[in-house]
Amino acid sequence: MMICVSIGRGRHRHVIAEHRHLVERGAQLVELRLDYINGDVNLRRLINDRPCPVVATCRRERDGGKYTGSEEERLMLLRSAIADGVEYIDLEDDIATRIPRYGSTKRVISRHDFRKTPDHLDMLHTQLCNCDADIVKIATMSNHPHDNVRMLKLIERSSVPTIGICMGDIGTPSRILAGRFGAPFTYATFHHERALAPGQLSFQQMTDVYHYDSIDKETATYGVIADPIGHSLSPLVHNAAFRAANIDAVYIPFRVPRADLSSFMADAGEFNMKGLSVTIPHKEAIAAKLTKVDPAVKGIEAVNTVIFKNGQVLGYNTDYKAAMDALENSLGAVGQRPSPLEGKTALLLGAGGVARAIAYGLERRGARMIVAGRNKKKADALADKFGGRSIDWGARQNVSANILVNCTPVGMHPSVDETPFDRRHLRPSMLVFDTVYNPENTLLLKDARRQGCRVVTGVEMFIRQAGLQFRLFTGRDAPTDLMRDVLLRAIGPVRY
Repeated sequence: MMICVSIGRGRHRHVIAEHRHLVERGAQLVELRLDYINGDVNLRRLINDRPCPVVATCRRERDGGKYTGSEEERLMLLRSAIADGVEYIDLEDDIATRIPRYGSTKRVISRHDFRKTPDHLDMLHTQLCNCDADIVKIATMSNHPHDNVRMLKLIERSSVPTIGICMGDIGTPSRILAGRFGAPFTYATFHHERALAPGQLSFQQMTDVYHYDSIDKETATYGVIADPIGHSLSPLVHNAAFRAANIDAVYIPFRVPRADLSSFMADAGEFNMKGLSVTIPHKEAIAAKLTKVDPAVKGIEAVNTVIFKNGQVLGYNTDYKAAMDALENSLGAVGQRPSPLEGKTALLLGAGGVARAIAYGLERRGARMIVAGRNKKKADALADKFGGRSIDWGARQNVSANILVNCTPVGMHPSVDETPFDRRHLRPSMLVFDTVYNPENTLLLKDARRQGCRVVTGVEMFIRQAGLQFRLFTGRDAPTDLMRDVLLRAIGPVRY
C-alpha cells in the first residue's frame, strides 16, 4: 500500500525540489504531472537521478489536466518517458493502443469523469482492463456517499490491480480506504492548498492524520457525518487519540447530504463501521435509524454519537454532559449535588441543536432559563420544552442573568470580528460560555475577560464531548490533554 504524491509545478527545478523533499518525508512513489510544466519538458532532467519511482502523466484539459499542445506532441512525450525508463506511465484508455508496451514500464490505463460516478462501473473497468493494463485507474466525481462503496467494492473484486477514486469531498473515504480494499496505491497532493483533483488530500494529511499505510481489513472505522464537512476538526483529534492509545482504528470525515442519510447508514457495514460522531443536519433525523437510544437522547431529541455493536445501532448525546461539566468546572464543583448551577439564571442565545442539549442539562440541574433566538418560534418551542421562557432577540441584552451561553455560530471563523452580545451589557458577576471553538478566544470571550467575567471556551466543551465519545467508542479514558493540544494547534496560525 503506497501513496502516490502528485507534483504539478511550472518549473523543472521546483518539481525536482519537491520530489526530493517528499522522499525525505517518506514518499515511495511520485506522479510527475508533465502537463503542468511551462514550455518544453526536459524529461531527463526530471527523471535522471530520481530519488524514488515515478508515474509520468501528461493530462489533457478535457481530462482535468493543463496540456494544451497537439495530441501528437503529447503522445511523443509519453513515448519518450517510456523509452527513458519511468516506472509507470499513465495512459487514457482512448490512446492506450497508440502507445506500445516497452521495457519494464508499467501501464496505468485511466479514465476520468468529473460529472458523476457512472452506473456501469464494471463495464467501464472491463474496457480499461482490455487496453493491456498493468493497473486500472478510474477517477469519478462522487455525488452520493454510496458511490464510495461501489468504487471500493470494484477495487476489491478486481483481478487486475485497480485504483478507484471518488473525487470531491463526498469521495474522501475512497481515498483513505483504498488500500484496505486492495488498491496498489492511492493519490495525494504535495500540499493541501494545491490539490490537482477535486477532494485530493495532501501527503501530510494522509500520513500524519489518517496513517494510510496502517489501515488494513482489521482496522476499525469511525467517522463524523455532516453536510458540509470540510470545517470539521474531529478527524484530527480522534485520529491522534487512537494513535496515542495504540488502537487500530481510523476516523474519517463523511459528507452525507440530508437525502442520503438512509443509504449511508445501510452501507455502514461495508466500512467496518464501529462508531460515528453526528452533526448538522443529521442530529435529529438519525434517531429513526437507531435501535436504542440513551435516556438523554429522548429528552434532547438529538443524537451526536452512534455506536454499532452486536447488531445494534445505539444513539447517545455527549454534548449536554460536556457542556454541564465545563460550566460546573468553572464554578468549582463538577458533579456536585445539588449542582452549583441550581437557582442560577442562564440566558441562552440561539435555539438550535447545541442549545437543546444545553437547555436539557440546565433544566436537570435546576437552573432557570431564558432563551433568545432570531427564530422566535424555535425559541418559544425550546423554552416551553425545558421549562424556561423566551424573549425577542432584540431584548437579549436587557436580561439580568448569572450565566450567558452563546449557542449560535456568531463569532466563528472566519467571522471573528462579530459577537452576539454587546460588551457594554456584560457584568463582572457573569459567567460567559461560548460554544464556538474556532477560534477559541472569540470576540465575545475577549470582551467578557475585559469586563472581568469568568469564561468557558468552546474548546473546553469540544474536548469534553470528544473525550466522552472516545470512551463510548473504545471503552477507554480519552487522552484529553493530547486531544486539546491537537485542536489548539489546528485552530492556531498553523493549520493542517
